Amino acid sequence: MKLIRFGLPEQEKPGLILPDGRRIDASAFGSDYDERFFGGDGLSRLAAWAAANAAKAPTVDSATRLGPCVARPSKIVCVGLNYADHARESGAEIPKEPILFFKSTSSLTGPNDPLVIPKHSQKTDWEVELAIVIGRKASYVSEVDALKHVAGYALHNDYSERAWQLERGGQWVKGKSCDTFAPLGPFLATQDEIANPHALAMWLTVNGVKRQNSTTAQMIFKVPQLVSYISQFMSLLPGDVISTGTPPGVGLGLKPPVFLKAGDVVELGIEGLGQSRQVAQDWAS
Repeated sequence: MKLIRFGLPEQEKPGLILPDGRRIDASAFGSDYDERFFGGDGLSRLAAWAAANAAKAPTVDSATRLGPCVARPSKIVCVGLNYADHARESGAEIPKEPILFFKSTSSLTGPNDPLVIPKHSQKTDWEVELAIVIGRKASYVSEVDALKHVAGYALHNDYSERAWQLERGGQWVKGKSCDTFAPLGPFLATQDEIANPHALAMWLTVNGVKRQNSTTAQMIFKVPQLVSYISQFMSLLPGDVISTGTPPGVGLGLKPPVFLKAGDVVELGIEGLGQSRQVAQDWAS
């Protein structure tokens, strides 16, 4: 299944994209895509509801805004430098264990909502990433069992303010958590939709210029490793998001570096997970 959430910010309703491409309103199912939904066998119940009701469900117009494809989760856990060539362009050593940091859940936004460049920002950057959405609580799980705890996957742009991330001391979270810095979607694809999460083409353009062009095959630490590893340090709750890292081509790695300004158009996509588009605007706009 492909799960969407649509409507005005903070008023999103649950929906689905059907195999024929039609978008339907799944409000009658009775649950948003949140921790209770994923933790309460929501995917199988939603599939049963869709089999019985999709044909007669209201259609969602293609012009309707899409929100983030999951309701605000308990946490967004990000993995740094998970592509060796991105580590090299950043001047960093290739990690021996996953590098973890958090992104504030208040940074979540719709896949095509504007990117708001933060007040006083000079180095706002882009990062196309594969996101994992947790479907069952994961605590001390093995790599063998890790995929049993995954609901599905989504496209994520892990926006970063590099000066705040790297030049202001402390942890990376300061440069990762600004409002609109986590456009997620357009949809959540359940595991059956993605035959191999480690063989997906991924790309990102800025103003039509290809900046990132890679594949998830280049990840150092794969999906089962990441779910298992993170679960050794914290419980991953249903609906939580893990963002798995970005390939080379970020603005920081260009020579000279290039950062976003108002009016820039960022477009990105991952095979099987759709595309998104954000137009940058100044904080005061």
